[in-house]
Amino acid sequence: MEKFLEIVMNAERAANDFVWGPIMLALLVGTGVFLTFRTGWVQVRRFGYIMRNTVGSLFRKKGQTDHGSNLSPFQAVTTALAGTVGTGNIAGVTGAIFIGGPGAVFWMWVSAFFGMCTKYAEIALAMKFRDTGADGVHKGGPMYYIENGLGKNWKWLAVVFALLGGLASFGIGNIAQSSEIAGAVSGLFGLDPMVTGIALTVLVGVVVLGGVKRIGQVTSLLVPFMSVFYVAAGIVVILMRITDIPGVFAAIFSSAFSFEAVGGGVFGYAIMIAMKNGFARGVFSNEAGLGSAPIAHAASSTEEPAEQAIWGVFEVFFDTIVICSITAFTVLLSGFELGEAALEGYASKGSAAVAAFNSILPGTLGGTIIQLSLVFFALSTILSWSYYGERCWGYISRDNKVVTSVYKVIFVLFCIVGATGSGDLMWNISDTLNGAMAIPNLIALLLLSGAVATITREYFQDKK
Repeated sequence: MEKFLEIVMNAERAANDFVWGPIMLALLVGTGVFLTFRTGWVQVRRFGYIMRNTVGSLFRKKGQTDHGSNLSPFQAVTTALAGTVGTGNIAGVTGAIFIGGPGAVFWMWVSAFFGMCTKYAEIALAMKFRDTGADGVHKGGPMYYIENGLGKNWKWLAVVFALLGGLASFGIGNIAQSSEIAGAVSGLFGLDPMVTGIALTVLVGVVVLGGVKRIGQVTSLLVPFMSVFYVAAGIVVILMRITDIPGVFAAIFSSAFSFEAVGGGVFGYAIMIAMKNGFARGVFSNEAGLGSAPIAHAASSTEEPAEQAIWGVFEVFFDTIVICSITAFTVLLSGFELGEAALEGYASKGSAAVAAFNSILPGTLGGTIIQLSLVFFALSTILSWSYYGERCWGYISRDNKVVTSVYKVIFVLFCIVGATGSGDLMWNISDTLNGAMAIPNLIALLLLSGAVATITREYFQDKK
């Protein structure tokens, strides 16, 4: 068994090095840069409009609308945010800083800046090329805009994406999240991971088996609560060490371009490690370029593609620039020694974040906040990814109800696997699947960039 596990780990490591190597990094960032120019820097020039008509619209009174079998625009957003705001915002960012140094934060911001436009483009295409069934239910995502936008000759690429997305739902969407929940609950209440896994299975099953409408209803309540809870706690931490903030920024920018690795290293190695960890954690967290969030947005009752797509800019901004930065500042304000060796002194990346918060807030208050946040973040991610996986397997099977029903049951049971499995191996497998499923999606975004440019131009011309 140990020999088999060693073979699996070596194979996974080789695959991870490939999908997160220089070619993948160039494709991820390059696509965002290219789309930024094609859309006229929409995330910069239209930022004020986007904020007013996304988060700003939540404070304006609106009448009740029946959205039928589809999600309301807000439910679509919260379902997508539930998938993006997950353990990557806490455990992932903490691990990136320990391994890549403070400079990883800068490259995470860079990936988020261009990722805003990438996610905008994904959602715009998902809305434009989605299918609507006889029952009026909208279905969309990369597999649909690949087939409907590029044509039947590209269906093979759509199938590749759906297959990778369906498999990734068990990894990034379930096992990695369940593992963090089990660790957090163990720290809070001392519960055995198996007990946590069974309880999580029941809870997730009740929601997931209720369909996308129930998922949307739950996430529309869960996401705002957990976001405000964590942001408020983070602001308190920053205010308590506000005089150290200039030093944190100095460390971030100097480390981002340092030619000396954390703990010493060869010429230029530190920059590559910081870039890899920053980009990987940025994408793992906000999922820009991954192709997952458009699946939720395509289920929205909104008719105008760009009107729903501007929520993608807000999602990436809120997820990475706000929430991930709070985690990053807390870890750096703690003054902990960084490096892979230092990280090995903790049971998990999440426990390292707990220690960072505890070093600033009195008693164990900080750790309690982190562990509760991990539970809420991870649970919301599991719920949204259950729908992403369902749509991927539904596309492959032509919406065969037996296939999608079996998928839901297996997905729910995987909560036990994640809660009782190896955390590090699950994180690494999730990382690999994350990068792999982005490849067909990014290819489609580049080939369909003209459609994105047209959607953007026509929408904002009407707003002048």
